[in-house]
Amino acid sequence: MPAAPSEPLLVAAQEAGARLDAFLAARLGVPRQEVRRLLAAGGVRLDGRRVGAAAKGWRLAAAARVEVEGFVPRAAQAPRPEPEAPLLVLAEGPGWVALDKPPGTALHPLAPDETGTLLNALVARRPEILGVGEGGLRSGVVHRLDVDTSGAVLFATDEGTWRRLRHAFRTHRVTKRYRAIVAGSPPAEGRAALTLALASHRPARVRVAPPEEAGRAGARVTRLSWRRLEGFGDAALLEVALETGFLHQIRVSLAHLGHPILGDRLYAPPEVAARAPRQLLHAARLSVQEIAVESPDPPDFAAALAALRAPTHA
Repeated sequence: MPAAPSEPLLVAAQEAGARLDAFLAARLGVPRQEVRRLLAAGGVRLDGRRVGAAAKGWRLAAAARVEVEGFVPRAAQAPRPEPEAPLLVLAEGPGWVALDKPPGTALHPLAPDETGTLLNALVARRPEILGVGEGGLRSGVVHRLDVDTSGAVLFATDEGTWRRLRHAFRTHRVTKRYRAIVAGSPPAEGRAALTLALASHRPARVRVAPPEEAGRAGARVTRLSWRRLEGFGDAALLEVALETGFLHQIRVSLAHLGHPILGDRLYAPPEVAARAPRQLLHAARLSVQEIAVESPDPPDFAAALAALRAPTHA
């Protein structure tokens, strides 16, 4: 059990020699990134002396006294309700609600004072969601979409439903269909099985790894398939089906295959990234157990398709 943040933390004999950031991460039950934010904000004292970000790697002596200010355990944090924020409900049922996420909107806040996310709007209408699942600023979140990806996303409003739906996602018993506008002219149908691994955390970036890395250091074999719905010569509209789930899987896989998504500033070359204001990826359909929802193309996605269909498009 993590120590209460209001209590001074004394370094036990078996903890002597530990890095300050690792010690605090273990005692407070948070990632090291959160500890480093506390250090940078001046919220940590070591033996009565305030220390900053440069102290993250200091080795601690036995019986050293560490005090933390301004720390709220993640489970005790709560998103700020925004009752006036727009919220489009696609469908709802006992213990769950499916929302239509606009592009550029985050699922949940990263700090208690952050607003403008779906969870800020949802908690104002469904206060019972607080504490569900991961709790805190991630209350009720069942799965994730990138900030610039639009479409159907699912939240649970009670613990039993959250556990049931999370299990379905973990065991790949979910049907997900995305629409993507990509560069070039991919085959009418195809399938990709790639080993993906996290290349960096901040910013989050994924790389295609050699197959022999699968199962090591978080590298996993991922699978998706697609069919081409429309072709425009130098671009195409695809329907993409995910068989597995991995961060940025569709974006990095299609880019690796030579058909990056228009507007993708992380994985597409500059000339492709410049063709749209955001990555043109849309979560169009989601089906899991009794839940089946569809999200129509958002205005920017529909406008991009209209421009590609226009007779003047080269």
